[in-house]
Amino acid sequence: LAGCDSGFGQATARHLDAMGFRVFASVLDPQGAGAQELRRSCSPRLTLLQMDLTKPEDIQRVLQHIQEHTNSTGLWGLVNNAGFNDTIADAELSPLGKFRTCMEVNFFGSLELTKGLLPLLRAAGGRIVTVSSPAGDLPFPCLAAYGASKAALSLLMDTFRSELQPWGVKVSLILPGYYKTGTTCDPAFWNLQKQRLVASLPRELLQAYGEDYLEEINRQFIQFMKVAVEDLSAVVNSITDGLLAANPAVRYYPGQGLGLMYFIHRYLPYFVRDLFLKGFFINPKLPRALRREQHGDAKK
Repeated sequence: LAGCDSGFGQATARHLDAMGFRVFASVLDPQGAGAQELRRSCSPRLTLLQMDLTKPEDIQRVLQHIQEHTNSTGLWGLVNNAGFNDTIADAELSPLGKFRTCMEVNFFGSLELTKGLLPLLRAAGGRIVTVSSPAGDLPFPCLAAYGASKAALSLLMDTFRSELQPWGVKVSLILPGYYKTGTTCDPAFWNLQKQRLVASLPRELLQAYGEDYLEEINRQFIQFMKVAVEDLSAVVNSITDGLLAANPAVRYYPGQGLGLMYFIHRYLPYFVRDLFLKGFFINPKLPRALRREQHGDAKK
């Protein structure tokens, strides 16, 4: 179970441990509050493993540990839950390095971990459950780096689902609504990220969009945080069903409003979907350069 420092991973680790399963839970920081909470609240069956998905040596060390401790018993399930995003901005304003980091954690890390555990999962006819995001299916404003990595992850897991059917391995995707997890709902974190982004932008680009443009995006996102759901049980139950149900769903959609969102996405024109996403999530103001043009046209 990857990504157990907080949020879905930590809650799922506790839940599966309470059900009596032997859980291997990876954390980024073994001395952090999340790891300490798991040590305090879980049974001795749970094993904490330090893993940074951007470091192949960490992944290989975890793979070796799991192989050594499951050779006789087998491995029933893998939950790809680790995720990363620290940028809320237009694609043009998002540094290329942020796209690379999102891909390293959300896509390549999960790919390497999954491929490494497939021999054990194939032998058991087990399960792969992966937490992706609706942002990988729909073009949420200001989430290009995160959304692109989740789109790649979702397609990868759908491919694994098709290819692993002959082996009896079932693969499910979890596409949650907006939940309160880790730093995702900490306004101080996002204010700091916004300041760092502004400081890093080329002067010409910042002039074209305007610092107030980024301020407004950040303000709207922090406002959106207020609708984040604190009760993670719907997601935990979906992950558990993906692991244990005789016929798990291919996709789970825990969270309010997702049915309407996907209906609009699939059946209505693109412009309706774009308007809906701006109204639901973030509706950026006009960039500064376009505001000047409008002002100039009005004078004429």
